[in-house]
Amino acid sequence: MTATVDAVAPAGPVPPAPSAARRRPFGERSLPYLLLAPAVLALLVLLGWPALQVVLISFRTLDLGELVRGEVVWTGFDNYAEVLSDPGFWSITLRTVLFTAGCVAGTVLAALGIAVLMRHIGPRVRIVLQVTLVLAWAVPILAATTVFQWIFDQQYGILNKTLVLLGFESFAGYSWFSTGASTLVVIGLLIVWQAVPFIAFTLYAGLLAVPSDLYEAAGMDGASGAQTFRAVTWPSIAPLVTMSTFLSVLWDFKVFAQVWAIREGGPDGGSTTLPVLQYLKGISSSQFGVAAAVAVVMMVVLVVFTAQYLRMLLRSGREEL
Repeated sequence: MTATVDAVAPAGPVPPAPSAARRRPFGERSLPYLLLAPAVLALLVLLGWPALQVVLISFRTLDLGELVRGEVVWTGFDNYAEVLSDPGFWSITLRTVLFTAGCVAGTVLAALGIAVLMRHIGPRVRIVLQVTLVLAWAVPILAATTVFQWIFDQQYGILNKTLVLLGFESFAGYSWFSTGASTLVVIGLLIVWQAVPFIAFTLYAGLLAVPSDLYEAAGMDGASGAQTFRAVTWPSIAPLVTMSTFLSVLWDFKVFAQVWAIREGGPDGGSTTLPVLQYLKGISSSQFGVAAAVAVVMMVVLVVFTAQYLRMLLRSGREEL
């Protein structure tokens, strides 16, 4: 006969369950916000207050007469109605969007190609290429604009002379600034030439962070160059490409100096973009209220684009978690 003995738990107090998270002191929890406070305050003073002033000016007349008399004349939404009811404004907006898209696409694609090239060429050639990129990036905007004006000059431009020597006789005396579309193409090439170095170095830094073991494994599996780029390179630098695209949109959407220096928005307004329109309404015509309304519309467009970008970042962060 087998006896069964029941195990009896030892008597005594039950130890309390450990808390999931120990509450930190208030000073420790507030320290990150205190460290960020000076930067946030500086941004509010340097960016927030001027932006608020522009919004307020957009509801005023603010012409030379108002400035001389020291009056404040509120017009409500009249400036916005004048801007948004003008058919020319919408054509200029569409032109600005297409121009920005072309510049951004050209910049990112060219920079990505150069970054991949720097990843595969020898060290000496890479140093020469990097020095060339730095020199191109260091040229001031107006100096680079002057160089491009001479390159595309109708009579003395090196581009037309080179094309004629190559057998393209139709380019003898060809004017690259005869239409707004061709003028914007030249300006776009100038902007891409100036923006590519920064984006290329950014993407090249991302490529250096890709482990070489992944490329070796792809080579052992017999992957081609395109397959290796799609499976190894692109997933590693996709966030950098997205960030570079976002920054390029913000920069190229508000380009003014190059457009104004080459043809002042001409010929016949064919290369006028929203920043040039803002200048024409404000400085040239002294309609500062209307110019402020144009600036607010531009800010709204950029804020909407920025919100979409942040939404995409948050979505990708949740997917990674």
